[in-house]
Amino acid sequence: MKDKLYSLFLKHPLICTDTRQIRTGCLFFALQGERFDGNRFALEALGKGAAYAVVDNCSVEDPRLIRVPDVLAALQHLSLTHRNTFNIPVIALTGSNGKTTTKELIHAVLATRFRVTATKGNLNNHIGVPLSILEMNGETQAGLFEMGASHPGEIAFLTEMVRPDAGLITNISGAHMEGFETIEGVEKCKGALYDYLASTGGVVFFNADDPFLSHMLDQRKIKNNVVAYGTKKQGVKAEIVEGMLQLKVDGYPLIKTNLAGLYNTPNVLAALAVGNYYGTDRLETAKAVASYKPSNHRSQWIQTSSNKILADAYNANPVSMALSLENFDTVNGARKCLILGDMLELGAGSRREHLKIVDRVEKMNTDEIFWVGPLFTEAVRERNAAGMCFPHVDALISHLEKEPMQEFVILIKGSNGIRLTKLIASGVLGK
Repeated sequence: MKDKLYSLFLKHPLICTDTRQIRTGCLFFALQGERFDGNRFALEALGKGAAYAVVDNCSVEDPRLIRVPDVLAALQHLSLTHRNTFNIPVIALTGSNGKTTTKELIHAVLATRFRVTATKGNLNNHIGVPLSILEMNGETQAGLFEMGASHPGEIAFLTEMVRPDAGLITNISGAHMEGFETIEGVEKCKGALYDYLASTGGVVFFNADDPFLSHMLDQRKIKNNVVAYGTKKQGVKAEIVEGMLQLKVDGYPLIKTNLAGLYNTPNVLAALAVGNYYGTDRLETAKAVASYKPSNHRSQWIQTSSNKILADAYNANPVSMALSLENFDTVNGARKCLILGDMLELGAGSRREHLKIVDRVEKMNTDEIFWVGPLFTEAVRERNAAGMCFPHVDALISHLEKEPMQEFVILIKGSNGIRLTKLIASGVLGK
C-alpha cells in the first residue's frame, strides 16, 4: 500500500487536508483531530475534484478511496519516502523564539541563488512538516524546514523525517513549558537536532553569543562542521533607526531592515551565515535581508489612520515578551500604549512569569495599558498595578469602540490563543 500511495502521489502531487481548499486532481488525506474527522468529508472531497481520498475509518465503498490503518502515519511515511528521493541541501531549524522570522530571512537569502522549497508560515508540527516536504518537486534546489515542538520527542521525530544536511537552533527558553515542565526538558527536545547532525556529520550553524547553545555543543562534543555567527564573530554594530533594525556587518553593505527590535539581530546574522556558507553573493544577500518585510503580526509596524502599531501578537512567552517591552521602551512617541495578552502554555511557572511582566511594565513610562486575559488580570490585581483588565479581546474591542484611541504608538503582544490580532482586523485602532 505504501508503494502504491507514493505512485499515486507522483501522478497527483498535490496534497489537501481541508475540503475548503480542494484542488482538482489532488490527494485528500482524511486527517482526524479532537473536533473533526476528515473521513466524514472524503466523498465531499472527491466530489469537489480530488483524485483520491486517503481514509482510515470510512464505510462507504468507492474505488477512489485509499484505505490505510492510520491516515496521519501514511502522510508522514509518504513525506519521508519523498524526502529520500532528493539529493539537495536541506536545512532544518528549531528553537524557542524567532524560528519563523529566521526561516523567512534564510529563505529570502537562499532564494537569491536557489529555487527553495520552505515551510509556509509556521506549518512546523507533525502535520505541517510532512506537508512542507511534499511541496518539493523537480525544480527544488534546496529545502528549508522549520520544526516546532510542544512535547518531548517531537524534534527528534521531525528531524528523522526532514533528514537535514544542516541546521540551527535559534535559542532555548521557557516557551511551551506546559509540555516540558523544565528548561532542561526544552533543551533535550530541541537538542535532538544537534544530536542528529552530529551523528550524520551535518553542518551546525550556531549563535556564538548564546552561552546556552555553546554549552549544548560542548556537551555533545560537536566541534567539526560548525559555522558560528554572532555580533562579536562578525564585527556587528546594531542599532534602531526610526523604529527599524539597522546593521553594520563586516564584509556587507549597511543593512537597513524592516524589522523592529534589536532582538532580531541574531535572526539576521543567522541568515547571513547560512547564505555565506551556501555561496550567495553578499550584496544580493544584504538586499534580500533589507527587502524582507515581516507579516502575520511578527515584529511588524502598521500605520493606521489613527495610530502607529507595533504588532508582535503572533505568539508570546516570557523571553519574547520581555524583549518586546525592552524594545518598546526605546521607541519614540508622544503617547504610548501597551496592549498585552496572556502568555499561554507556561505550566507551573505561569503565575510567576505573569507577575514578572507586570512588575516590568510598572517601571515603564506608558500612557495607557490594557491587559487581556485571566492570567494577566489576576497578576495585575495581585500587584494592584496600573492599567485596565479585560477577560478577552472582544471586551477590549467593545471598550475601544466607545473610547477610541488617537495618535498613539501601540505595542500589541500576546499569545496567539488570546487573538489580539482581532484588534487590528476590527479597525478600532484605525483603518
